[in-house]
Order: sequence, then C-alpha cells, then structure tokens
Amino acid sequence: MAEVDVIVGTVGRAHGLRGEVTVRVHSDYAEQRFAAGSVLHRGGVEGDPIEVAHSRLQGDVLLVSFVGVTDRSRAETLRGVELWARVEAGETAQDEFHDAALVGLEVRRGGVALGRVASVTHHPAQDLLVVSTADGERLVPFVSALVPVVDVAGGYVEVAELAGLFEDVEA
Repeated sequence: MAEVDVIVGTVGRAHGLRGEVTVRVHSDYAEQRFAAGSVLHRGGVEGDPIEVAHSRLQGDVLLVSFVGVTDRSRAETLRGVELWARVEAGETAQDEFHDAALVGLEVRRGGVALGRVASVTHHPAQDLLVVSTADGERLVPFVSALVPVVDVAGGYVEVAELAGLFEDVEA
C-alpha cells in the first residue's frame, strides 16, 4: 500500500520545568502517533527526527516529552513546530483525508474550475483549504457544508456557493 506524509500535531507551549510540551493533535490516532518510542519529524518527513519519550493526557490536553528535551528552555524552542509522520494511505475513515491527498486537487463549483488546493492549514475550530486561483489565494473552511464533494480519485473537490468567496475568480 502507498504511503503518504501527514502532519500529526503541532507543538504548543512548554509545560512545567522538565521539558514537556503541549501538542495540538491533527490525528485520530494520538495514542499510536505519540506513543513512547515513536519517531516523528520536525517540519516534514525530511526534517530532523524527534523521538517521543513519554506522552500523557491532562484533561483534554496532550502533554509530550521528547528524548533529549529535558528542560523548559529546550521545550520552548519547539513551540510552533509541526510534527510529521509517514503513514499508510489507507489509514483514514471514509470522510477523512490526508493533506497530501488534497493538495493539487482541482477546486470546482458547479463543474467550473476555480483553482487548485495549494495546502491545508489546521486550526482549533476547523481546517482550511488554501486554494490558489488566478487572482490569488482563497481560504475555504474544510467542512462538509462548504466542501460537499471530495473526489480524490477524480482529482477534484466541489465547493458550495458562498457569497464573496469566488465571485471575482475568472473560470
């Protein structure tokens, strides 16, 4: 089966004095991705590897410590770092997609091409598709009400009408 590169989390603030950090998780498999001994990569799978020493939930916050990060000052240097892993392409539910599968898809409305997915950004409220058009970039909330069709095999996503979003884009 094919493998894809996926972002599994983003490091937040340092927690405590012993090198733990908070992690905003972008994976349904947090226990697996952040298990002790898991090797992740900073800023992409070609980035520097970083090994998980320990992880735990404190309420709804994932706290992670990494091998070699033993104090708060080192932990603070990781803030904002995206953590990536290479995973099997089939590891998602039917209505979930890896970023790599979405990037490059044509964006259509009513069958008319509007642009292409340039990237996917992850935010606490929702993910956003960054769509490149001839007139610049547009951010589209990646929710089923606004992106009702995702056809990876067909190479496109269909976006719903949303006032002001694509009116000025030449088809």
